[in-house]
Amino acid sequence: MHGVRCMRYLLPAFAAVVVATAAAAEPKAPDAVEAKAFVEKAEAELAAFNEYAARVSWVRATYIIDDTLWLDARAQAEQTAMATRYAKAAARFDGVAVDPTTARKLNLLKLYLNLPAADRPGAAEEMAGLDSRLNAAYATAKFAYGGKTLTLDDAADVMTASRDPAELRAVWEGWHATAKPMQSDYARLVALANEGAQGLGHKDAGELWRSNYDMPPAAFAAETERMWGQIEPFYRRLHCYVRARLNDHYGDAVQPRTGPIRADLLGNMWAQQWGGIYDVVAPSSIKSSYKLDDVLKQAGYTPEKMVRTGEAFYSSLGFAPLPQTFWERSMLTRPRDREVVCHASAWDVNDRDDLRIKACLKVNGEDFDTVHHELGHNYYQRAYADQPYLFKGGANDGFHEAIGDLAGLSAQTPTYLQQIGLINAVPGVDEDIPFLLKMALDKVAFLPFGLLIDKWRWQVFSGEVQPSDYNAAWWRLRTRYQGVAPPGPRPADAFDPGAKYHIAASVPYMRYFLAFNYEFQFHRAACRQAGWKGPLHRCSLYGQKQVGARLNAMLAMGQSRPWPEAMAAFSGETHGDAAGLIEYFRPLDRWLSAQIKSEKCGW
Repeated sequence: MHGVRCMRYLLPAFAAVVVATAAAAEPKAPDAVEAKAFVEKAEAELAAFNEYAARVSWVRATYIIDDTLWLDARAQAEQTAMATRYAKAAARFDGVAVDPTTARKLNLLKLYLNLPAADRPGAAEEMAGLDSRLNAAYATAKFAYGGKTLTLDDAADVMTASRDPAELRAVWEGWHATAKPMQSDYARLVALANEGAQGLGHKDAGELWRSNYDMPPAAFAAETERMWGQIEPFYRRLHCYVRARLNDHYGDAVQPRTGPIRADLLGNMWAQQWGGIYDVVAPSSIKSSYKLDDVLKQAGYTPEKMVRTGEAFYSSLGFAPLPQTFWERSMLTRPRDREVVCHASAWDVNDRDDLRIKACLKVNGEDFDTVHHELGHNYYQRAYADQPYLFKGGANDGFHEAIGDLAGLSAQTPTYLQQIGLINAVPGVDEDIPFLLKMALDKVAFLPFGLLIDKWRWQVFSGEVQPSDYNAAWWRLRTRYQGVAPPGPRPADAFDPGAKYHIAASVPYMRYFLAFNYEFQFHRAACRQAGWKGPLHRCSLYGQKQVGARLNAMLAMGQSRPWPEAMAAFSGETHGDAAGLIEYFRPLDRWLSAQIKSEKCGW
């Protein structure tokens, strides 16, 4: 993950359903023929509208002014109203004996919207207006510090570079304060989403979200906790080590040696990834022979060159080059003449071949990984381009993120960096611990954060957490799962969840928790297919065309089959498993256990 990073919303566009009133007193019961015709009509109409909506959304994201916000809100309102009517109409065929493909499409129609509107006049328009306003508030947020006006980009640079705890706290609090005005709009959006979800037969919007994984909602919630249980002991050892090093650096007055870690000290605005403080926690007796940020700059890399390198990685797996329109239409750097959404995302505007990425790339190791990740979305989108419209998607949303992250694992591996000429030689095993520690600070440190975002929203949607308790509940979960705490008491009107893009934009987040597990599961399977015999963390997939062919076969399935079948097509496994992650980091886990023998771990 890279702060806020994901593919674009696959916004469904649905046309209105015209329900004919039968002349006969007894309406004809729906049958399989009618169900199939209904689905075919829905797919044709939503596919036609979706390109329009996607183009409007692209313009709004890359040129934020009142007019583009208005256009986007109107398009979203049309989509939401149409989608809601189609979802309700699909329920008419419940219990009808239909073929498996039609049955799956009907179910996907009912689950397609993250935020369904109530089927009443004005509901879709109000929801779209709120959603657009929250998105714009986040994208354009700024705050004053040190006589300057800071954007999130500016603040993120401070969080990574500064080691002054007073400055870190001030910048952290400054950014989080920008979310305060969002709370009332967010609470209203939750109420509208629940009303829409209940109209589709769900208890609340959270249950609708959990229904999208080819298993009962309660089973999916339990599955995420099971996977977290595999990882938690390792995470706690990493937390214990990092906290001790922060205490060594800052002292008891800033970061005590026991208890939670101060969230602003971890090198990231949301403490979701800790790679920014590697210099503080690096092992003193083991040095790295290179720093990817420096290597890229010394090699004369530009944002475009990073993207072309990412393209070359996929080409080495046997994928066709990106279309010329990709280079003409993508946004790779932040424009200086307008407001944009810098959150990196991948788009297929016409659901066929208009592939693009939108990002504000900088030449550094983090964005080198971002490039490989976002292109993974584009290649996935192209692989399932021939599927029917309702099957144009990842096997589940975690798959889409995991495919990009799978490439990112290779992108950060010294083996790959040597293969493409960025470093002259692969370092020896003595540098494994620094490499794995850097990786764990981003990959493992992220996992509890990836889990708790939607756990908080599930509580909000269910009514367990009311608006007056939004912030307190947020920090209860962050302390419980992450072991982090704010740098000081939070104001009574704070809305810290809104300082995270995916909350403001209502993007489901459990996909990232799944992806950060799946990527290691896929990596282990791919390395076995390639015949790799060494440690898992030294395996690069660059040039492995046989792996690429098998990977593409899974990607081409799109969402046409339940995700366990898609997973089995590539890895031979049918459930999420953190064993690949544990194997990848095993040398580091042994080393951490030795480092923290005298520490009092936990919080």
